[in-house]
Amino acid sequence: MSLFRDDGVVLRTQKLGEADRIITILTRGHGRVRAVARGVRRTKSKFGARLEPFSHVDVQFFARGSELIGRGLPLCTQSETIAPYGGGIVADYARYTAGTAMLETAERFTDHEGEPAVQQYLLLVGGLRTLARGEHAPHLILDAFLLRSLAVNGYAPSFEDCAKCGMPGPNRFFSVAAGGVICGDCRVPGSVVPSAQALELLSALLSGDWATADACEARHVREGSGLVSAYLHWHLERGLRSLRYVEK
Repeated sequence: MSLFRDDGVVLRTQKLGEADRIITILTRGHGRVRAVARGVRRTKSKFGARLEPFSHVDVQFFARGSELIGRGLPLCTQSETIAPYGGGIVADYARYTAGTAMLETAERFTDHEGEPAVQQYLLLVGGLRTLARGEHAPHLILDAFLLRSLAVNGYAPSFEDCAKCGMPGPNRFFSVAAGGVICGDCRVPGSVVPSAQALELLSALLSGDWATADACEARHVREGSGLVSAYLHWHLERGLRSLRYVEK
């Protein structure tokens, strides 16, 4: 029997029995963890209020073996709030839908429980912090998060040099299967020709150039979001359910 302590972000919850929940948390040191939190659905449970989606928490787990991830689910026995990002997210529909898509993306990119995914964890914490503070438009924050999640998992798209031969850009064709923009010689069936402004926006979101991203026209933002969604869908092999509800 062992105790483990870590900090993490609550991704989702599921009902278990009459008063318990299964909590899915993306932690700093142990990656994605599912644990049972007993009694948290009781109306007087302050413990349960800390374990809601979007919450950044310091948690303690109790496992029956020497490893946190074993044959059965560990117990979540203690939780302290680090940052209640949900308060700044759930009251606004645009922030809530964008945040929900971020949580789903983080869970999809950490499909093996117990494997540390520090970059994905830090990216999620930073994204939720920015979203809760309302520093930029929610759909821009979401697209930036999706692009950077793809990048930290080895799927960074190219928006300048040709993704196939490396020819210096700008290049005008875009292919999700090829990995981003491609030159005329490398053009493949199914390639599209996005506007230069949409490609500039996506490059800015990936690199963190918020001055350029915030100044982009709405039509180019929508075009860029379509490219991000298609690219994410290709690499995840199926789309995110929550993306259909995101306001553009």
